[in-house]
Amino acid sequence: MSLLLTDVTVGDRPGRAVHVVEGRIAWVGDAEEAPTADRTLTGEGALLTPAFVDAHVHATATGLALTGLDLHGSSSLADAVASVAEHVRRVPDGVVLGTGWDETGWPEGRGLTRADLDAVGGDRPVYLARVDVHSATVSTALLDLVPGIRSLPGFGADGRLRLDAHHAARQAAYGAVSTAQRRAAQRATLAEAGALGIGTLHEMAGPEVSSAADLAELLQLAAEAPGPRLLGYWGELSERGGLALVQELGLAGAGGDLFCDGALGSHTAALGQPYTDRPETAGALRFELASLVEHVRACTVAGIQAGFHCIGDAAVGQVLDAIGAVVDELGAAAVRACRHRLEHVEMVGPDVIARMRAWDVVASVQPAFDAAWGGGEGMYAARLGVERALACNPFADLADAGVALALGSDAPVTPMDPWGSVHAAVDHRTSGSGLRPFDAFDAATYGGWYAVRGEHPTGPLAVGAPADLALWATTETLSRALADRSRPACRQLVVAGESVPRP
Repeated sequence: MSLLLTDVTVGDRPGRAVHVVEGRIAWVGDAEEAPTADRTLTGEGALLTPAFVDAHVHATATGLALTGLDLHGSSSLADAVASVAEHVRRVPDGVVLGTGWDETGWPEGRGLTRADLDAVGGDRPVYLARVDVHSATVSTALLDLVPGIRSLPGFGADGRLRLDAHHAARQAAYGAVSTAQRRAAQRATLAEAGALGIGTLHEMAGPEVSSAADLAELLQLAAEAPGPRLLGYWGELSERGGLALVQELGLAGAGGDLFCDGALGSHTAALGQPYTDRPETAGALRFELASLVEHVRACTVAGIQAGFHCIGDAAVGQVLDAIGAVVDELGAAAVRACRHRLEHVEMVGPDVIARMRAWDVVASVQPAFDAAWGGGEGMYAARLGVERALACNPFADLADAGVALALGSDAPVTPMDPWGSVHAAVDHRTSGSGLRPFDAFDAATYGGWYAVRGEHPTGPLAVGAPADLALWATTETLSRALADRSRPACRQLVVAGESVPRP
């Protein structure tokens, strides 16, 4: 089957056409010279681009937020509690799952507690993840589902959980979700991604954030019908059997959210110096260096891409020390061939950037984090002090050094919003740290393919490249859309040459 997209604007050139055959681009040229096809889609001058790639998502959790209790917009503690009460009234059965609350700007000066949830949830298990999803507040009924949780690191008697206690509570909460509810959530995420012009999602699964069964279901669902492609990662150390599932399911890599530390908002990202607002802690590293070296070695020997969640500078340094040890053992060429990934990688200096470039390590980043929490007065400044906060997420330094960048949302931490991500990467809260507009767009499209070792050697719109395309409801050129900070609606998504039905 063949498809012709004609009378479209490609980049900054109107009057173009793209011919697709068997899922790949077969011809690009002037519309007047286009070959015939089984099906023709006339763009009427609309902008045609490569489809976006969201390089870091948690699809089931995102869908549960889309279909359930989303607290991102809560402006106060009282507002959040009222939202929980309304959800409990509207949905009378089952575990209550919510995400997105952020107490840093609330007038009450504190976050949610177990007493708040018990007052409105009664005997319902309630799990409400903080916006960074590295801590949560839970109800008494949820605690009762996890034997021994009160003795785990990170347990708080007020229901505020971090570290191991949080991971155990999260597993219990999501384990209580019904199959029907989970499938509905997964479909909601894929539909939302398709509507936003996202052709591919990198699913960051792992034993602490989802399950092997959930990942297998997601892969099957995404393959059943035309829609966004889902590429899976599994974040579990090789010494704990992580590579076996990667090979069994044919995943893209062994990593993603392999948690080497936590998050800045929850004071669990591992720092070289203590937090400014909590000088008694510098966060914590979750693994011994030897375990990370073994993981990188096993992945490199198997030719499998490794990935690591590392936000604080201490965690980033530990991961790169592990990669460096394997470089010394197996050689730089073997490591470069695997194109290992660092997820989030927010606190990096020149020495870190140099090592990433030398070993072809990909920086998978979330510009929405800077938009939400960066700058001299945001959450990062409160946690780190202004000087360290302004140095976070140095996208321009990474790009100028030749480090490959891939943009993602980390949904449900921040919503899937590809145009918004591109604009946030350009309009960085720290002067001089943002990307050039075309570099940001490239990182949100082609960068995602490079990050998964699936790039086409001559680019995403070249002959032979997979036909993952988005037609937008605008006649602006790409340059103008980027300059205007446009967020055009997706008129038609094409994935592997197949038109994706609109929801």
